[in-house]
Amino acid sequence: MSELIFFRPFFKQVLWGGHKMRDFYGYDIPGDDTGEAWVISANPHGQSIVRGGTYDGKSLGELWEQHRELFGGMEGAEFPLLVKVLDANDHLSIQVHPDDDYAFLHEQGGRGKTECWYILDCDQDADIIIGHHAKNREELEQLTAEGRWDDLLRKLPIHKGDFFYIPSGTVHAIRRGTLLLEIQQNSDTTYRLYDYGRLQDGRPRQLHLRQSMDVITCPYIGQNTAGPVTARRGYEICTLVDGPYFTVTRWKIETEASLEQSYPFMLIDVLSGKGTLDNAAVKAGDHLLAPAGYGTIHAQGTLELIVTHL
Repeated sequence: MSELIFFRPFFKQVLWGGHKMRDFYGYDIPGDDTGEAWVISANPHGQSIVRGGTYDGKSLGELWEQHRELFGGMEGAEFPLLVKVLDANDHLSIQVHPDDDYAFLHEQGGRGKTECWYILDCDQDADIIIGHHAKNREELEQLTAEGRWDDLLRKLPIHKGDFFYIPSGTVHAIRRGTLLLEIQQNSDTTYRLYDYGRLQDGRPRQLHLRQSMDVITCPYIGQNTAGPVTARRGYEICTLVDGPYFTVTRWKIETEASLEQSYPFMLIDVLSGKGTLDNAAVKAGDHLLAPAGYGTIHAQGTLELIVTHL
């Protein structure tokens, strides 16, 4: 039988990072400004490394290049998804991502970026920015040019367990006091619309106003993708999004459940609790891949999982 493949994260220290990943998951972070853990990544800017088992020490990128059978023989130059844990100890910049067509034309054949967020924890008064209030593109450009950000940006309160789907073209920003799981297309293409006038190494960070205006969806169209919660004996399941780039489900397991892996690959993020997946012990903060042809995964314990497939 094939095996579950566990990963060690790649960490990034950033201007807005913190130390919640150490506090919540016991990660050996490089410093108290750690903002990103790329927990399942084959992106050349930061790769996750296999922990234990047959492929111990190999990067996910190496598996994709050398063992395509693990992914059902999928075609493509790059592994298609990227999973991160983000700790925002300060506001992130206001951003937007292009779609595949725009990125291909304007970013040297690059890939666009649709993503989603699952709130792992947040301060009591935490909020995020998703979308904008401009009625048309003329108003969008006017409010941006005049720096009327409070009038333009759509701010939402958040709570632990909230889920947000963020298609390309959506203005968005994670804000202070938020720990979240991000699942996205494997792309690092980001256009920065506004950065609160902050300095990094004595200089403002680069903005991408023209590109942002090109790709922002206007007017904003809200997204509410989560389906109903289905309760079964020993667990409950909810499809959070079933979209063109990924399908994401949340599993809350009280005793046991069976997960069917019938896809080219399945990603599993353990959000809380502990237990076993078949014969493998798992706990909060583990991230793993079930390869093609794995079959049924028998989960036991008290676990909250995010499960992603194409």
